[in-house]
Amino acid sequence: MQIETPPSEKPYDKAEGERRGIVIVNTGDGKGKSTAAFGLALRAHGRGKAVKIYQFMKVPSARFGEHRMFEQIGIPIEGLGDGFSWKSQDLERSGQLARDGWEKARAAILSGEFFLVVLDEITYPLIYGWLPLEGVLETLRTRPGHVHVVLTGRRCPPEIVELADTVTDMAMVKHAFKAGIPAQRGIED
Repeated sequence: MQIETPPSEKPYDKAEGERRGIVIVNTGDGKGKSTAAFGLALRAHGRGKAVKIYQFMKVPSARFGEHRMFEQIGIPIEGLGDGFSWKSQDLERSGQLARDGWEKARAAILSGEFFLVVLDEITYPLIYGWLPLEGVLETLRTRPGHVHVVLTGRRCPPEIVELADTVTDMAMVKHAFKAGIPAQRGIED
């Protein structure tokens, strides 16, 4: 490790643009995409802002740690899917669930009722061809000016990356699972 001298001057200038809703993408093969989006949801909720979270691959009855906590503090979170695609008994039904879920998410974004809408794991129904990309792009382009949207998932389509204001590519450096350590309750779920 190399020791550094702390900066003595601010390393950036204050932005001069207008405050407006932004599109944020958390993508890549590393962990933390959803967790980062949930952190933003908590931050917005802590400021008294209306938040809605849609999870495209989770079942509506999911009770992971984030569901329990969001329920306790009053952030609505809704599972729209039927779980991992490799566990699906009917991929046509999975696709229809994604399309039905997208209509809910689209309506929430366009309503202007929410300061922040999280579209967790939306990249999967997009890359599986279950959702038309152009409809998602159009919604992001025409959303009310104050609405922030976070999209998460691996292999985010380049068209969404291009449209987004902030994109973070989570890189896998090392993961316990690859060393044979199973998912940990409270960490992965």
